[in-house]
Amino acid sequence: MTLRQIAIRNLLRRKGKAILILFGLVLGIGTVITVVTFADAVTGDINHKLEKYGANILIVPRTESLSLNYGGINMGGISFEMQELYEADLARVHQIKNARNIAAMGPVVLGAVQLNERHVMLAGVDFEEARILKPWWKIEGRKPSGDGLLAGAEAARVLGLQAGDRVQIKGHSMTVQGVLDPTGSQDDHLLFTALPAAQQVLDKSGRVSMVEVAALCAGCPIEEMVRQISTALPGAKVMAIQQVVKGRMETLMQFKKFSFGVSVIVILIGSLVVLVTMTGSVRERKEEIGVFRAIGFRKRHVARIILIEAALISVCAGVIGYLAGMGATKLAFYLFAENPSMALPWNLPLAGGAMAMALAVGLAASVYPAMAAARMDPNDALRAL
Repeated sequence: MTLRQIAIRNLLRRKGKAILILFGLVLGIGTVITVVTFADAVTGDINHKLEKYGANILIVPRTESLSLNYGGINMGGISFEMQELYEADLARVHQIKNARNIAAMGPVVLGAVQLNERHVMLAGVDFEEARILKPWWKIEGRKPSGDGLLAGAEAARVLGLQAGDRVQIKGHSMTVQGVLDPTGSQDDHLLFTALPAAQQVLDKSGRVSMVEVAALCAGCPIEEMVRQISTALPGAKVMAIQQVVKGRMETLMQFKKFSFGVSVIVILIGSLVVLVTMTGSVRERKEEIGVFRAIGFRKRHVARIILIEAALISVCAGVIGYLAGMGATKLAFYLFAENPSMALPWNLPLAGGAMAMALAVGLAASVYPAMAAARMDPNDALRAL
C-alpha cells in the first residue's frame, strides 16, 4: 500500500475533520476569488463605459485670461490673447502616435443667435461623429441634414418649436427636422445643425469653437494622448474629462484594499482551522502512527502522509473555492453592482492561482502537525495500545 493510499483511507475514515479543514480553506479561497473577480468585472465595466459613452478629451482654444470672481460674484474677465481653432489643423490629430485609439472626433462651432425674440445657442456638429460621441441622443423626428435644425428639449419648449417648423436665423431659412428627448445636460438648451451650415450662419467659415474626442480607453494612455494632441495643436488647450471615472476608480481601489485586507484575515482564519484540526488529528492517531513506526515507517514517511492528506484536501478546496467565489461574485452583481448583467469573467489563470493558494496555505498550516507526527516516539505510542 502506497503512502497516498494510506492518506486517502485516513481521510475517508475521518470525514468530519476533513470537511472542517475543507470548509476553512474554501472560505478563505472563495473570499479572495470573489473580491478579485468582482473588482476586475466592475473595473472592466467602467472601462467599457468610458470607451463607449461620450467624449473623454476636450480640445478648446488656448486663452490667456484672468477671471474676476470672488465669493460667487463674477465681475467679468480680462482677456489678453485669444487664439482660434481652425478646422484644417485638426487633421494633425490623426497623425499622433496613438491616433488608432481615437474612436471619434467631433468639431463643434458655437454662437449665440436670436429666434422668436429670444437668444439661444446654435451649435454646429458632425452628426455622424455625434452617433459615437453622444449615443444617448434620442431624436423625435429625423436626424438633420443640410441646413436642418435639431432642437434640444428645453430649447424646443421655450421657443415653441416642433418638427417641421420653418424658422429664420440671421437671414437663413432653416427647418426644424427633429427634437431631442431630454438628456439632462446642456444639450437640452441648444439648437444643433450641421457644422458647415452653422459656420455659414455664424460667419465662422473654417473655424471651430471646440473639439470633442472619444478615445478607446481600456488600453490607451489618456494623459499621453493629451500630451500628443497638445504637441500637434500648440494653439489649443487639451483636457482629459475623466473626473467622474477617476473618482469611481479611486473608490474601487479603496474597496480592493479593504477587501484584500478582509481576505487575508479570512485566509489566516482558514489556515488556523487547518492547523488546529490537523494537530488534533495527529494526537488522535497516536497509536496508528506508533504502529507505522514499529513496522518500519521512517519519520519522513509519517510526515509525508500528513502532508499528502493536507494536499488532497487543499486541491479540492481550490476547485470548490474558485467555483464558490464565482457564484458569490454573480450574487454580488445583483446586490451591489450598477449593472447586474455584467459578464462573469471566467479566468483560468485565476483558477490556477486559487489552486496554488489553497495548496500553499494547506501545506504551510500542516507543516507543524506533520513534524509533530514525525517526532512522535513509537514506544510511547505503542504503550498506549
